[in-house]
Amino acid sequence: MTETRWVFGYGSLVWRPAFPYVRKAPGFVRGWSRRFWQGSTDHRGVPGAPGRVVTLLPDADAAPCWGMAYEIAPEDAPKILAALDHREKGGYARHELSVQLDTPGEPTVAALVYVATTENPEYLGEAPLETIAAQIAASRGPSGDNRTYVLQLARSLHEMGAPDPHVEALAAFFEGASAKGG
Repeated sequence: MTETRWVFGYGSLVWRPAFPYVRKAPGFVRGWSRRFWQGSTDHRGVPGAPGRVVTLLPDADAAPCWGMAYEIAPEDAPKILAALDHREKGGYARHELSVQLDTPGEPTVAALVYVATTENPEYLGEAPLETIAAQIAASRGPSGDNRTYVLQLARSLHEMGAPDPHVEALAAFFEGASAKGG
């Protein structure tokens, strides 16, 4: 069987998939908003001092949510998905969503997407942008400081020509601080 598999990333998978893929293409999902409402105690924070990373929230009125789609070889899928299950273990569950690829003539593909559930113990939920930014500024974990995650995601989406207003607004807190040396 030559089943094609796709994985869609909308957070760190956009710039750091860390798995082999056949090809990648920018793409988007409809009906979802990206928000920094998920806690991270295993990558961008630590237990007792979680960082904040993105998740998707159902939102029928949302603009398309852009990210990167990766086609993976069927023979690599079990190993890749096991590694992704481990990487996304902090409250994320697999979903299958339709992703529209931004490649002329490409169809919509079914892709696996990791979405944090609101019931998971690390889910932090909504907060004022200033509160989210302060938490991110103070957070660092095994994968690095939380601020870098925000800035890299904003940069990657901008390079794709698909900036996200929530990510851009949050990145603005840190771009100003970087320019001031802080």
